[in-house]
Formats: sequence, C-alpha cells, structure tokens
Amino acid sequence: MAEVTPRIIIIGAGMAGILAGIKLKSAGIKDFTLYEKASQIGGTWRENTYPGLTCDVPSHHYTYTFERNPTWTRHLPPGPEVQAYFVRVFEKYGLAAYTQFEEELIAASYEGGQWNLQFASGHTDTASIVIMATGVLHHPKMPEIAGIDRFDGDIFHTARWDHSVQLEGRRVGVVGNGSTGVQIVSALAGIASKLCHFQRTAQWIMPVENGYFSEEQQRAFEDPEVLREAMNMPEYLASVEAYTQALTDENSEGAKALGDACRLNLEQSIVNPALREQLTPDHQPLCKRLIFSPDYYRAIQDPDASLVTAPIEAIEPEGIRTADGHLHELDVIALATGFDARAFMRPMRICGRNGVSLEDLWSDYPKAYLAISMPDMPNLFMLNGPNGPVGNFSLIDIAEHQWDYIWQLVEPVLTGQAKEVSCSYDALAAYEETRSDAAKQTVWFRGGCQSWYLDSRGVPASWPWTYGDFVTAMESPDLSDFDLVS
Repeated sequence: MAEVTPRIIIIGAGMAGILAGIKLKSAGIKDFTLYEKASQIGGTWRENTYPGLTCDVPSHHYTYTFERNPTWTRHLPPGPEVQAYFVRVFEKYGLAAYTQFEEELIAASYEGGQWNLQFASGHTDTASIVIMATGVLHHPKMPEIAGIDRFDGDIFHTARWDHSVQLEGRRVGVVGNGSTGVQIVSALAGIASKLCHFQRTAQWIMPVENGYFSEEQQRAFEDPEVLREAMNMPEYLASVEAYTQALTDENSEGAKALGDACRLNLEQSIVNPALREQLTPDHQPLCKRLIFSPDYYRAIQDPDASLVTAPIEAIEPEGIRTADGHLHELDVIALATGFDARAFMRPMRICGRNGVSLEDLWSDYPKAYLAISMPDMPNLFMLNGPNGPVGNFSLIDIAEHQWDYIWQLVEPVLTGQAKEVSCSYDALAAYEETRSDAAKQTVWFRGGCQSWYLDSRGVPASWPWTYGDFVTAMESPDLSDFDLVS
C-alpha cells in the first residue's frame, strides 16, 4: 500500500503565506492548500491603501531572495508597487491552483493526529501540518473617543481607506502620528485646504532619501549581477546589524549615531522654535519604532497644515474638539490609530493536544518558542509569530529564515520519522525567561516610553538580540527543545 504524504494547510495569503506555498511547491509537495479570508492576496499590502503608503525597507531588499524585482520606481517601495509585486509572484509560481479565497478560519482543533479546521463559510478541512501565516498587524485598532459615531463628515480607519472620499480642497484631520499618520500628512500637504495632525506623543524621525530609479537603471537591474552590485548586500547587512545592536545597547556607537541623526534632523528641519518644541519627543530615539520620512517636517510646516498637541476630548458633528476647548472643523477624519499587536491568530479558536487552547497558552500574553512553535500544538508552526523580530528591516528576510527553520521540523513528519512535533513547555518557559530578561535591557524598555512593542507586563514583545543572533538561531533547531512523538 502506497504511503500517504501528510497534508499541509497554510492560513493567510500575504507575504509569508505566499512564501510558504512557493517553498512547498519547490520541495515537490503537492498536497497542500492555501486559505485566504479575503478575495485576493497581499495581506497588509492589500488592506492598506492610504495616500503616501510606503515601505521603509529599501526597495531591492524588500523582495524574496529568489525573486528579485528590477522594476521598482523608487528607493523606498510605494505600497501599490509592493502589492503588485506579490500578485506577480503569486501568479508566476502558480499558487492560484492551491488557493481558496474568501475562506476565513474560525476554529481549529487537534484530534487523532489531525488538525480539523472550520471556516466561517461552513467549509471544513483536515491536515497533519498547519502553517499559520496570519500576519502581525492586521486587526485595526479603533480609538475610544467620545462621539466617534456623531461626525457628520467622512471618518474611517486608515487600513480601511475610503477612496470614494474626495480629499482635494477639503478639511482633513489625521489622528495618530506613527509611520502611517506621518506618511498620510506628507502626502496630503498642499492637497487638503486644511490639514490637522493630531499628535499624542512626539516621535523621532530618521531622515531618509527616497529618490527615483530611472528607466535606464531599471533596465540595467534586469541583469542579476548589476542588481546584486547595486544592492551592496555586505553594506546593507552591516547596517541592519548595527541597527539591532543600537536597539540592544543604548550606549553603543550605533545608538549614538542614530540618535544624533534624528536630533539633527529635527533641529535643522523645523524653523519655528515653538513647533520644534512640540515635535521634540520626551524619550530617547529608538524607544519607539523609528519613523523614516524624507518629507514630514516639510509637510507639517505647509501653510495649510497644523500640528495639534492638545488631547482630543471628543468628536462632534462638525469636527474634533480638543481639551483646550477648541473645535477643529473638519470634513474628513482619518484614524491612523494602529492595530491590535497582540491578536495574531485571534479571534480564531484553536485547541491543541490534551484540550489545551490558544487562550490557555496566551492567558497572560502571546508567546511562542522562537516565535514559531507552542507546546501541545503539534505540527502547527507560525511565520512572524509573537515576540519575533519586528524592527525596521525586511520581514520577508525574517520569514525566509523562519521557513528554513520550520522546514527542518516539518521534514520528520513528512518522512514518517515523527507524527507530532512541538516545542516542550520547559523549552518555552526557559526561552521566554531568557528573552524577557534580555528585552528589559533594550532601549524599548529602558528608553522611557510607551509603545505597541510592550506586552501586558510592560516587557517588549520582540526579539531582543541582534540580527546576526537571529540568523544563527534559525540555522538549525535544537531538537532537545521539542517533543517528537513517533
């Protein structure tokens, strides 16, 4: 009787899910299905379509290593081009034949050596192995503002941008000043007749150039050797390593250089001393996710733009009233208020071996061994899971390294050497203790600020070591940290 190859299911057709599908195909795996809750692929690049959307990773480094893109138009890739890139890759590698769209996973339970999956449509499926590629920032976080339902104009979260709404010549308010808010203000300055940027906490902004690639350069980049030379991988990887060293050591030369660059950018860019004071953060650089922008400081000084630092008291039919009593009359309000960074697979109901649920494991905060595996969740692996690297570098690169690690755990199941693979409770506890202690030494913890990086304990929910340490950790699993059931 022919041996049956274990079936694999991938959840999510964003960057990581597409990567997993391509890797499975290249390994000769045919029995897998990629489920996507939406009607098309793309993940965060499908969901976010706001004006000015730009990736803060250099264009040629924000691609799969096996599928470079010579046709980027700018040094930092615009959102629509990123989405188009993933669509092209999805089509090129023939993943449509393996994908089912508009199928949202709502529950998964492990019984009898199989994962039983239930979808919102009523569809069900089973698999031996499940790859969770659901992303990190994909559940929009709506602010708790009194009167938010009373506004007479157009109001929406930036991840649900309403492109039917006219912006030119209108009075626009942007609530939130993370990367999204900064990019939107930069894009709308000079377009809106009035542009109010509501800032709760000032952010450090790193200067960056975002020039254009000429058509001649794009043609030259079609030669892989020319593109490799232009990418200058040694220099790029050195800069990534220096950046992560700066995060882990606030007294390092890298931390000083980055901090000085941010301070100098503010000092040289903002002419008005009062505005400069309003834009000066009360924490040290890198404490929050660093914002890269070539033009925000110019935009906020536009004659029709204003920075509002008074706390928002309420939204009224005519606009936003701040705590100083002023009513900012508006036609459009864009809520750049971020995402639920602790959701990951939630609100899916996931129940593993011995009746252990995801809510049991995450009752205090989301956690996973090396951001990939959880105890009593056999053969369920995550790409970009909790407490993984989420700094200002390419998550595609991170996912590729994670996949290489996951594949070494999947292979024993595919070859019949093991029926179940999951990290042990002891391994997760030891890892989390070490990771949490290290996280408390990073600038995210010691820098004196609040950010979405912090978990319910106030501990940074991220990889607290260098990029090089991450690459090394992903080279090979320590199987003594895993429960392998034959």
